[in-house]
Amino acid sequence: MAPEHDVELHEGGFPSTPQLDEETPFRTMMANFDEAARRIGLDEQEYKILRKSDREIAVSVPVQMDDGSIQLFDGYRIQHNAGLGPFHGPLRVDGNLKLTELRALAAWMTWKCALLGIPFGGAAGGIVADRSKLSHTELERAVRRWTANLIGTIGPDRDVLTPEFADDADLMAWALDTLAGHTDGAANSAVTGKPLEMGGSANQEDAVARGLHVILRLASAHFGLGPVGGLSVVIQGAGVVGGNLARILHEEGHKVVGLSDVHIALHDPNGLDVPELLKHRFAHGRLPDEATGTATVVTEEEFLRLPCDVLAPCAISMAVHSRNAEFIQARMILEGAHGPVSPRADKILIRREIPVVPDILANGGGAVLAYFEWIQNRTGYAWMEEVVAARLRRYMREAWDGVREIQDEFDCTLRAATHIMAVRRVSEAESARGVYA
Repeated sequence: MAPEHDVELHEGGFPSTPQLDEETPFRTMMANFDEAARRIGLDEQEYKILRKSDREIAVSVPVQMDDGSIQLFDGYRIQHNAGLGPFHGPLRVDGNLKLTELRALAAWMTWKCALLGIPFGGAAGGIVADRSKLSHTELERAVRRWTANLIGTIGPDRDVLTPEFADDADLMAWALDTLAGHTDGAANSAVTGKPLEMGGSANQEDAVARGLHVILRLASAHFGLGPVGGLSVVIQGAGVVGGNLARILHEEGHKVVGLSDVHIALHDPNGLDVPELLKHRFAHGRLPDEATGTATVVTEEEFLRLPCDVLAPCAISMAVHSRNAEFIQARMILEGAHGPVSPRADKILIRREIPVVPDILANGGGAVLAYFEWIQNRTGYAWMEEVVAARLRRYMREAWDGVREIQDEFDCTLRAATHIMAVRRVSEAESARGVYA
């Protein structure tokens, strides 16, 4: 049903380098996979299997709008690879959603789970709809119909749904209720990111930020950035990921010198008043419209160029690209979003000796917590908050240690090491399974 992946192939089956104006999430994901495949000497046939999704499903999502009319939306579920276990990945509702973005996200989930030692494969789904133009009830009808159309392909041992954002618990509740009404078995473990009262896990709201914090501590020590509590940090994105990261770092004594959302970018070299900014965002859904105190408003272009110890892009893909990487003044980049640094930007940053802690390692806390919730639902037991937090830290530390071993073995960047580790694990699993005739 779906068109061929938008990538140009050289002889032998390997993709070419994307052109400057063709930097996209999918091409970014493929470039990283490509390098790992070459470094480990991946067999051409294995390469062809891993670069393609196992299954791509398209569904129509008719929704009765509040005015009584029927509107038809497109829906998708991309199931990338199940070599290590059931598919696992988010549901995205976005009016600008592209199929290639879902392919990239599904593959990122495969590599992330493999890297973190989670027995899941990668998946991603989406509804092409502008959430800002849907009422709460219209959004519910869309999610329920999308879920119902995928009955038989979603389940605790087939494909586990996760939220794209930690505050999408409502979407997960609707999906769970829909599945439960159409399946014989228990559907609870087929959906993660649920409200606590429906079997959700503790710590789910700030899991990604907690994982970022663990990796930041390890990476800053490794790269000699300075003592704990003494870093200056610029965070792009003030939502569930960026906002919680800002809170955690502020509480630990670091200076958050830059914080932005889609409306405004704020800077204060002395450190922003993070509690007040987050209080405003919680109350109004956005950062304040103007700066207060010694803070100033800067453009998004200026924001990414602010001098700091750590730049954490936690909002969008391709935030750091070939046209602004030369001007980055951070000593290290910590990727909180998926694919926030393009392949061409990566090369520039390597030349400039600015280390990048890659997304599939840094932002893996959400995937780890989803796995924890799945386990708890399967066993009928709820872990205490302290247990969840401790086990999350352990998984993140073990992933970091594994990546560092690979980095030393191959004498490569952290990004290359993460993908070598992930691709090798998936390839070994696929090889052990063989090909079903």
